[in-house]
Amino acid sequence: MKKKKALTASVAVLLATSLAACSGGNNGNNASPSAAPSGSASSGASASASASSAPQRDAYKIDVFSMLSNFSGEQQGWFAKVVKDKFNLDLNIISSNLEGGGDVKFSAMMSAGSLGDLVVFGDDGQKYQDAIKAGMLLDWTQDGLLDKYGPNLLKYAPKAIEKNKVNFGGGSKVYGIGFDVGEGDGPSEGKDMTYNPNLRFDLYQKAGSPKITKMEDYLPVLKKMQELEPKSDSGRPTYAFSMWQDWDGNMMMNTKAWAGLNGFDETDGFNNGGFTLISADKSEVQGVLDEDGYYMRGLKLYFDANQMGLVDPDSMTQKFDDVVNKMTDGQLLFTWFPWLNTYNTPERLAEGKGFALVPFEEERTFSYGYNPYGGNRVWAIGAKAKHPERVLEFLDWMYSPEGTMVANYGPEGLNWKLENGKPVLTDFGKQALPSNATAVPEEFGGGTWKDGQNQINNTTLKMTGINPETGDPYDYTLWTSTLAAAPNKLEENWRAAMGGATSAKDYLQKNDKIAINKQIFTGTAPEVISDDLSQKQGQVSQVIKQYSWKMVFAKNQAEFDKLKKEMITKAKGLGYDDVFNWNKAQNEKVFEYRNK
Repeated sequence: MKKKKALTASVAVLLATSLAACSGGNNGNNASPSAAPSGSASSGASASASASSAPQRDAYKIDVFSMLSNFSGEQQGWFAKVVKDKFNLDLNIISSNLEGGGDVKFSAMMSAGSLGDLVVFGDDGQKYQDAIKAGMLLDWTQDGLLDKYGPNLLKYAPKAIEKNKVNFGGGSKVYGIGFDVGEGDGPSEGKDMTYNPNLRFDLYQKAGSPKITKMEDYLPVLKKMQELEPKSDSGRPTYAFSMWQDWDGNMMMNTKAWAGLNGFDETDGFNNGGFTLISADKSEVQGVLDEDGYYMRGLKLYFDANQMGLVDPDSMTQKFDDVVNKMTDGQLLFTWFPWLNTYNTPERLAEGKGFALVPFEEERTFSYGYNPYGGNRVWAIGAKAKHPERVLEFLDWMYSPEGTMVANYGPEGLNWKLENGKPVLTDFGKQALPSNATAVPEEFGGGTWKDGQNQINNTTLKMTGINPETGDPYDYTLWTSTLAAAPNKLEENWRAAMGGATSAKDYLQKNDKIAINKQIFTGTAPEVISDDLSQKQGQVSQVIKQYSWKMVFAKNQAEFDKLKKEMITKAKGLGYDDVFNWNKAQNEKVFEYRNK
């Protein structure tokens, strides 16, 4: 998800990747934004030696073509200032999500002969490989660029570099690097997982904390919660589910999320998405159209929810950002993704109000696992970049400990500071993180924390990995100082109800509710689907998406059943089985590697 496709991604990220206003006061007054962060965390930047001379170099506006970003235009705010001060770069972000969709914008830019200066691919499949074949991407080994300008990449992501060299560069060239590079055992997520059924926990408790066995059991609980709080803070109606179409790929993303809560996802960690949903830790594959599969169950769940008045009627037309605004306002009662939670401001948490994990007994949340080879979302540099060394230098910094800290949390002195070598949140950080609209002091770039966040929407080093400069994970929720802090009222209530678990991941681990995807290295690139099958996939995916949304908003059960039958007939008539069988065959090759 973000984190878009942070969910085919992430995430990531939504995202991981991801996403209350107060003045911020004097919390950022201890450091100049243009100064290199002090303390041990700053040493990682020294590897990019020439970066320190950036202010003397000419200003350079680079086009960042991101297939994951939810923002188009020039990067603003605190992150823009960091990049300007350090590299004298301005980032003009081109979002394929917002400019015609991934295929349309990518094709247009390929036809125009340039993919921009810095390129973020949603996966390492056909588009990435086509761009390499077409000569649209820079070989980082050309003229020794990687050795000269990529010391952090070579130091902190050597296996990811090697994977790209072997899999995509014929063993000698490097055209890109995957995201979320990190080594370790166990689930790779932080205190929260990528997929978590998070509910307004205060309302859930007011509703009597009913037992939830299977995913469909959420509906009566959410209805009761809606009755308890029918209006948001601004007086708008509340809903359990508010969805968006702009992250849909081969299927309806918000429906696929239920598969993620049951240990299945659209990728096996090596092959890219098709019409299969693959178990993280078993040799099992479901088809999107399987009668008892999680996708079809999800569609039925949403249909039933809509009949109960639990689905936001704007879902078919709104964008991701609209949903974020509704979450902030308190219009939502449920989210599949903890990183989407912008409701939990410090003020609300202190009152005992906010979202938290409410698991169901059958839950087995999908974990992506640590991946030293890097995930399939790729950073690359356009072959026509005017100054490729400066683009690589910027990317190299993003893969350094300093860059990872600053790109996510701002320069030292804003959200965080070092005490005895360990990171500690400032008062500003406690207000602003993870993604609040907290006013940023002018010396750090002004605007709000939320609006000034890095809008490229791809990660570099795994945030739950250990920062060698501090000995703590990069993820601020896992810092020693954060874990030692007194819990807020909501956390107190949640921990008491969850048997003393300290976090969602802690609870899910202790109760064996996490399915960890095992990462593999094959020495080959993912097989690219044929043109014939690709054409079929495109046609079938349109049918599946169009009918999925219609089924959710069907007026009654008879119409739902009719639409479902039509969807299956049309999809199969256009070649669904051919594409599914090809996807499944690729997944089974991965199972062989997993089982070695």
